Amino acid sequence: MPELPEVETVRRQLSPVLEGATITDAKIHDTRLTRPVDPRLVADALVGETIATVGRRGKYLLVRLESGRTLVVHLRMTGSLRYAPAGELPADAHRRAILRLDTGTDIAYRDVRRFGTWELLDEDHLRPYLAARLGPEPLVQSFSSAKLTRLAAGRRAPIKAFLLDQRRIAGIGNIYADEALWRARIHPRRPAGELDETELARLHRAVRAALRKGVELEGSTLREYVTPNGSAGGMQREFHAYGRLGEPCDRCGRPIERIVVGGRGTWFCPHCQRL
Repeated sequence: MPELPEVETVRRQLSPVLEGATITDAKIHDTRLTRPVDPRLVADALVGETIATVGRRGKYLLVRLESGRTLVVHLRMTGSLRYAPAGELPADAHRRAILRLDTGTDIAYRDVRRFGTWELLDEDHLRPYLAARLGPEPLVQSFSSAKLTRLAAGRRAPIKAFLLDQRRIAGIGNIYADEALWRARIHPRRPAGELDETELARLHRAVRAALRKGVELEGSTLREYVTPNGSAGGMQREFHAYGRLGEPCDRCGRPIERIVVGGRGTWFCPHCQRL
């Protein structure tokens, strides 16, 4: 599933393409994309809208329109966005929607497993929608080590599960949780509330470092994820833990192991990250 670095990469590449452009045509082919709202209603509402900004909140892409409404896009597991001059997008059996801009560019949304969502919300609905689903952004200045300590206080859930809870911290998924815990030398099954201030300070630095590295390398391409210009991300070549079962730890040389934490496959070094 695309996580914060992947969605931020999408935002950065789409911003110069979308901002200031007007949607002249919209087609949504998949009823699951906008359900329970009829996709024809969403498509009709988008036509004529001028795009003001392209933002991000956690794993959500926020296409803010000059009317005050926002198209909220969640890529889920296999969603991706591509752009090309009108008529030059390659044929794609998994294309679910396409927007045409007055600049002569087409924006296509593809989704193999069809879990992604598009929701068109006005400002009064957008704020509570995001507030109910998302905790603080981990890369903003206000997300301090002290704030992480307050969030973790009293939590009995394993720290891996805590990091994956979007209501606690926005944008971290399976990949970057494993990478952050490896950097911080913390076992993924440690209860979040039992970590001391020193460990949480180390984890705070590790979370930000892992996410920043992911943004720098334009995300991780493992299966479906590609950037809007069609290129692959590079973070998968920098993994220290995730997906590296049996490979030597980059720090101590011992084999990386895999366990399941909170129903999610989890990779870690049992020597560096002791329980």
